[in-house]
Amino acid sequence: MVQPRFRSRTHRRVSVRTPGGTTKRVFKKRKPQKAKCADCKVVLAGVPRERPYKMENMAKTKKRPERPYGGVLCSTCARKKIVSEADDLL
Repeated sequence: MVQPRFRSRTHRRVSVRTPGGTTKRVFKKRKPQKAKCADCKVVLAGVPRERPYKMENMAKTKKRPERPYGGVLCSTCARKKIVSEADDLL
């Protein structure tokens, strides 16, 4: 019988082939939701959908785009914000 904590669909059921040649059922945690823009709630491009322990080992440039507000705002909203800030200075 499966352990009670694995009976819910919180965990994914993955079939893994072991070195001995048998196939075994492994329970893995699901991936988090996709990152969304703080303004318009559109899915952010260039931001991986990984668990925190995998994000720790990733390079900084792989975690989010290299631009102002990268990983927080989509490119459209970031462009609008930068332009509006530039207009405020003038």
